[in-house]
Amino acid sequence: MSLILDDILLAPGNLVVWIGEKVKEAAEAELYDESKLKKELYELQAELEMDEMTEEDYLKEEKEIMERLNYIRKMKEGAA
Repeated sequence: MSLILDDILLAPGNLVVWIGEKVKEAAEAELYDESKLKKELYELQAELEMDEMTEEDYLKEEKEIMERLNYIRKMKEGAA
């Protein structure tokens, strides 16, 4: 009897923990999404080609994106 009562009383807390884990998983998936960074690189290149930004700005932003991409790849290698 006490096990059923424990389950009923702990259910809201367990649900909050489960939701928190799912939110964390979704955030990590988005944070480590290489395709998003690759898209940013393509868009950046297009802006440069259409003279919407200077080459100096392009190189600065490209460097930042590449650093993030390299970091993601290192994190994935470490997790593998």
